[in-house]
Amino acid sequence: MIRFTIPGVPVAKGRARIGRTRSGQPIAFTPGKTRSYEALVALAAQQAMQGRAPFPKDQALFLRVDAYLPVPASWSRKKQQAALDGAIRPSARPDLDNFVKATLDGLNGILFADDSSIVQIWAAKMYGDVPRLVVEAAVV
Repeated sequence: MIRFTIPGVPVAKGRARIGRTRSGQPIAFTPGKTRSYEALVALAAQQAMQGRAPFPKDQALFLRVDAYLPVPASWSRKKQQAALDGAIRPSARPDLDNFVKATLDGLNGILFADDSSIVQIWAAKMYGDVPRLVVEAAVV
């Protein structure tokens, strides 16, 4: 099993944007904020793997992704404490699946050879006193 943490506020996968090349051809690109976060995920995964090869394609993997989001400062202390205790969960945007997508794209080729080897994902978003994304991967 591999477990590691990506510090900072988790970033959800942004929608592809359409731009134009110098010759005027349309081109799709990933927003810079998403690319930067995926690179941060990749770096954390490389450090956790400690030079080991990615899990091979033919190995079924379980992945857990926990996104800890900051508690809004505008909330009362009572409401903030309820959020930290898990009584209030973040149900607004960004969507949970977009956190998972950004994580998978950052891990591809580093933690696993291809994300098609993932057969089960458990993901959650919650409030935390320290914003971060925690990733666990294990062979099923």
